[in-house]
Amino acid sequence: MAERGKSINLFLMDGDPSGRIKCTLANWTGIAYKIPRTELDKCKGRDDLSQSGVYFLFGTSEESGADIVYVGQAGIRKNGEGILYRLQEHKRNPDKNYWTEAVVFTTSNNSFGPTEISWLENYFRNLAVASNRYEVQNGNEPNLGHVTEEKQSELEEFVDYARIVMGTLGYKLFEPLIQNKENISSSEVINIEDEVVFHIHRSGANAQAKVTSEGIRHA
Repeated sequence: MAERGKSINLFLMDGDPSGRIKCTLANWTGIAYKIPRTELDKCKGRDDLSQSGVYFLFGTSEESGADIVYVGQAGIRKNGEGILYRLQEHKRNPDKNYWTEAVVFTTSNNSFGPTEISWLENYFRNLAVASNRYEVQNGNEPNLGHVTEEKQSELEEFVDYARIVMGTLGYKLFEPLIQNKENISSSEVINIEDEVVFHIHRSGANAQAKVTSEGIRHA
């Protein structure tokens, strides 16, 4: 069955594509925000950012120059603060000076409890590690928590939509550079094997690469 198209609404909150962006998707209760670190204070007073949710801090390593990400969760606190308060804590933390932009996921009906955000944090972190595009800054694997099979099915559907939104916002965090043949059907493997692979054998070097939709990559 062919994939259906998706209708995504991107609202430029500051009228600037490099500023804050609110993202919603048809038939999805989720809400996503892309927030530059320098614009956090402009988000004060937004009810949905006082809710619980998961967030991603994006930046660049000063040592290696590699793209890095931190995956976190934020619950609602006794003072009524949630995601935004947690991001402001990270902004004040000198150990996290690397991040320049945050992507946040919450819901329009404030339906995430502690179990749901723990499960999502774990799942998103593992997806990011598996894709191997970013250096994931989480020191330990987050607690998975315990959800029913019905709830897990709901959360997996949320993840499917979140992956679409994340890519739309410009971060291919969950997309592997090159698919592993073990995870591809036999017909797709044949197509991959028919691609042109470049081999380099010179001065002790031994490497190979192939053309992908994102340019020439290691094969």
